[in-house]
Amino acid sequence: MVSAPHITKNMRIEEVIKRYPQTTVTFERFGLRCTGCCVSAFENIEEGAMSHGIDLDSLLDELNRVAHT
Repeated sequence: MVSAPHITKNMRIEEVIKRYPQTTVTFERFGLRCTGCCVSAFENIEEGAMSHGIDLDSLLDELNRVAHT
């Protein structure tokens, strides 16, 4: 049995996009447009959310919902 995706605040943005490419739209909709830049390789979701004033829990909920589809 394959477990459902579980995206956490400590995952690098690039890592999430590679595993779940469908999350790119969610990152961009929340204002994290760094999905294609070099920062995504080093910045985790929590850092990205903080630097852009994004509610982390809302972002994680949506990322996990989208990754599961």
